[in-house]
Amino acid sequence: MKIGTIDLGPRPLLLAPMEDVTDIGFRLLCRKLGAAMVYSEFVAADALVRMVNKSLQKLTVCDEERPVAIQIYGKDPAACAEAAQIVVERAHPDVLDINFGCPVKRVAGKGAGAGLLQDVPRMLDIARSVVQAVNVPVTAKTRLGWDGSHIIIEELAEQLQDCGIQALTIHGRTRAQMYTGSADWNPIAAVKRNPRVKIPIIGNGDLCTAEDARRAFDEFGVDATMVGRATFGRPWVFKEMRDALQSEPHDVSGVIDSRCEPMSAGWKLDVLKEQVRQSVARIDEYRGILHIRRHLAASPIFKGIPDFRQTRIAMLRAETVDELFSIMESTRPMIGA
Repeated sequence: MKIGTIDLGPRPLLLAPMEDVTDIGFRLLCRKLGAAMVYSEFVAADALVRMVNKSLQKLTVCDEERPVAIQIYGKDPAACAEAAQIVVERAHPDVLDINFGCPVKRVAGKGAGAGLLQDVPRMLDIARSVVQAVNVPVTAKTRLGWDGSHIIIEELAEQLQDCGIQALTIHGRTRAQMYTGSADWNPIAAVKRNPRVKIPIIGNGDLCTAEDARRAFDEFGVDATMVGRATFGRPWVFKEMRDALQSEPHDVSGVIDSRCEPMSAGWKLDVLKEQVRQSVARIDEYRGILHIRRHLAASPIFKGIPDFRQTRIAMLRAETVDELFSIMESTRPMIGA
């Protein structure tokens, strides 16, 4: 699959943009584990225009993680266009993505993200303005519609394509659903079957297993899949999916320094420890550990450990790397490592 001239290979798996999750360290780890392209945390266009330092820091990328996409959001076409120029000038992303799908109130409630599903003319103005402002491929991510009575994605896909959008990611939920219920991939498949839609269609929503990824390609016909929350505490999900989709296993031998066999329980524990190291190196010890806690809490490798609750609480309360690693290592015999 190609976005512009960027070849992502057959049946590519993409890391979804997630606020406070897809920082540079996590993106790089997911790339090594099999993601064909990774996305930054979304960045507010208004904040970039005002040169807010915290937002500018989100534009940091490294060559090892390429191809990489930077995602922006906003409600004003001129501000989005100016922000896109800042992104391209500072980060030189391979792809610039526009968020038309974030459902949270502080974004959608202010007319950005999924809020633009209630103002499609403005959404299209933003898309056109950004496409005209930069010389890199511009893509977009959105949802099926505002609610179940307004599933507009098939027509919207045509309109965004006409604005110059070069690939479209569709999350199989409405804004009203937020993250509840199940993702509906049938409207995504309908967009893909539409003979007028020529751009790549990327499916997103409830992709948790290798079988989910296989079904997305085989049954719904998407050009690529985007994996989000399933990566929490489990970045190796990309290898699991890649191995199921391709004839040759994805090589992860050089991803981390570990004496354990790749994909064994011990190796996965070492991957989580590497996440901690990267987070601490990027921020500092205390905040770096705070940043990684959601991954530790969500990781499936600890499930099934008898009376794990107290160990989990201790892990989430740890304030130093030595303390945290000591607790994590104590689980090694119990996870069969």
